[in-house]
Amino acid sequence: MSSQGRVLFIGDSSEAWLGLGEPLIQAGHVVERLNGAPQAPALEEGQDYDLILVDLAGPGDGPELIRELIRLCPRATVTALGREDHLGQAVAAVKAGAADCWTPPFRAEAAFELLEQALRTVARPGRVYPFGPIIGRSAGIQRVFDLIARVADSDSTVLIAGESGTGKELMARAIHFSSPRRDKPLVPVNCGAIPEELLESELFGHEKGAFTSAIRTRIGRFELADGGTIFLDEIGEMSPKLQVKLLRVLQERQFERVGGTKTIRSDIRVIAATNQDLRRAVAQGRFREDLYYRLSVIPIPAPSLRERAEDIPLLVDHFLERFRRSRKTRVKGVSPEALELLKRYAWPGNIRELENLIERLVILSDNPRIAPADLPERFHHAEGRESSSVLVLPEEGLQLNETLAAVEDQLIRQALAKSGGIKSRAAKLLGLNRTTLVEKLKKKKMV
Repeated sequence: MSSQGRVLFIGDSSEAWLGLGEPLIQAGHVVERLNGAPQAPALEEGQDYDLILVDLAGPGDGPELIRELIRLCPRATVTALGREDHLGQAVAAVKAGAADCWTPPFRAEAAFELLEQALRTVARPGRVYPFGPIIGRSAGIQRVFDLIARVADSDSTVLIAGESGTGKELMARAIHFSSPRRDKPLVPVNCGAIPEELLESELFGHEKGAFTSAIRTRIGRFELADGGTIFLDEIGEMSPKLQVKLLRVLQERQFERVGGTKTIRSDIRVIAATNQDLRRAVAQGRFREDLYYRLSVIPIPAPSLRERAEDIPLLVDHFLERFRRSRKTRVKGVSPEALELLKRYAWPGNIRELENLIERLVILSDNPRIAPADLPERFHHAEGRESSSVLVLPEEGLQLNETLAAVEDQLIRQALAKSGGIKSRAAKLLGLNRTTLVEKLKKKKMV
């Protein structure tokens, strides 16, 4: 092991302790043991454990204990220890948030491997990522973590804005599964992927006979999400007609099915996401201003990958590990030279593009370490980060003032992300006085 880990073992099982706890101690890790599982231990929020092993063999509510441990120790990897003949126990543990559920015989190698993964995601002091698959230590993503933690317990509407491929749905899932609604449904709807004539029925449902193909009553997504969360992705693609109906749902939490007269009430939290500049869409008359303000009660900016290049090595390791497990491959890592090319690239497709690239390299590479020669041609030439800010005048022309304003907005957001939201640092990155930046933020309603 490259560094010392801190492990919490909860349970009475001597088999699990001898197979996992004692070998971890012998390897030099700090292991604390609490007997009498599963019962909620007297822990304070924010305990800095790397790995928590929970024995489910004792009496009590194991899944509830796992949920409580995740709440108290959000930075730890929680793994359940079950019985070989109890599949339902393992399923319940994973649904509650456990990374896995191990059954006898317990192998120390598995614990070492899981602890090694946990330690690789640590940026001392503190964790790299407390919300599952959202990975990063950059200032921009840490600010996202902070916002998620702050808003999770409320029912306020959230608007996640960012480019395609930045992980907006993962952020929505993190909010939902960190909230009191975690045991209720999270219902996603891609507003851009469903034709307008079908989206209304998809959202609100329809009564039998409401239109020609309505051969039976259908329950809509808002109804399905009762008690939980509805995630409206690509909200900027919604038609003006549906924007009016959505506004009513946000205001009154009630609606009617298509072709119906009965008013249906639904206890829902709404999280929306967009890759568009909705302020500009409002100015152009494409998006309702009143709906925009209803949606953006709590705005969360999803930083692009080029704004958080320092996270690329972590993401590369994460994807390599995933694809190594699912595919037979010789690839063990990435050379420093290739990693530098990855960090310099502009990543127009963001994390999704990086994930697809690593999968391709794992399949096609014959070398144990990915080298610069293994990377596609675009990584070696002018499509990198340095050229990403160059604008090309389209054939149909453009509105210069609007374009310059959009570029300015983007650069300000990047500076704020890089500085962790500290305005004086952001102003320095932009070559501005702090007061000038603050005035711009007020004028642009970015505060």
